[in-house]
Amino acid sequence: MTAKATQRAFFSILLLIVTLAFFWLIGEFIQPIFWATVLGIVFFPTYNSIKGRLGGRETVASGVTLVVVLLVAIIPITWIVSVVASQAAGLYANIRSGEIDVGAVFDWFNAKLPVVVSWLESKGIDAEKMRAMASSFGLQVSQFLANILVGFGQNIVRFSLMFTLMLYILFFVFRDGRRILDAAILAVPLDEDKKQELLMRFAEVSRATIKGTAIIGIVQGAIGGIAFAVLGIPSAALWGVLMVLLSVVPAVGPALVWMPATLYFFAVGQYVQGTILLIVGGVFISLADNVLRPVLVGRDTRMPDYLVLVSTLGGLLLFGLAGVVIGPIIAALFISVWGMAAKEYGE
Repeated sequence: MTAKATQRAFFSILLLIVTLAFFWLIGEFIQPIFWATVLGIVFFPTYNSIKGRLGGRETVASGVTLVVVLLVAIIPITWIVSVVASQAAGLYANIRSGEIDVGAVFDWFNAKLPVVVSWLESKGIDAEKMRAMASSFGLQVSQFLANILVGFGQNIVRFSLMFTLMLYILFFVFRDGRRILDAAILAVPLDEDKKQELLMRFAEVSRATIKGTAIIGIVQGAIGGIAFAVLGIPSAALWGVLMVLLSVVPAVGPALVWMPATLYFFAVGQYVQGTILLIVGGVFISLADNVLRPVLVGRDTRMPDYLVLVSTLGGLLLFGLAGVVIGPIIAALFISVWGMAAKEYGE
């Protein structure tokens, strides 16, 4: 082995060790760095517009854009979380006191559809035990939500630290992001066209996934939350937010909230409310997903719906909430890299 080859091998090993050590060092701060990067990508066009209006003053433009992010995204989310926390505590109290009887759904099945109960019992499933389990499950879910929000309050110091760090990093993502990105691209050992294609795909998928998921979730959650409030369902804001969060699962996500509520209305004899909620959920909430998702996510990411679904679910399982963005990005880069490989080796 020549001296130059030895030096190159040593440098490659050193580069790998230093990189792994650096990521190990910042491991606790990956989440704020990730979300600062995602918000930077989403709001970068806003930053460029503000910078142009301010005569190219990058530092001032970064500060102004940071204020815009706070006003448009972060403050409204914080207010919603406070409302949801209050309603989650109230829901837990109502279920525990028996004011809301989750097991009433099984009573309705027993009275209106005895054939279903008979079929369950023929399979060795005790309907009474199922009823008790449903009541217990409802209590545990409401308690789980309340505990999450209590835990969130108890960890407010850590959250505040991570939140402040995210805003701090976001400022520099706006101001210096382009230069950092150019330096990183320069170090990647690929042809310039390949580097630019991968970069474009990363930005497109990140922006489309965040924008599409947020808009679809807000629309579905707003429709569901308003319907719940009009029909007199307690904790309507809580259920609306749950529909927003579950909307990341295409087609079936929000139905996990409005369908049990529909069954509950029928179970307690409120057939008009149950029918209205069934129409709102089955038509309007589902229509919002079927119409908006192909336009906002599938078209911009240039991926088929089934791949968006699979990559989103896989990302959620592996990375938590951040996987909603990471999953589709990995899938898009997979398609792009294999497309490059097909061209490269096909030629």
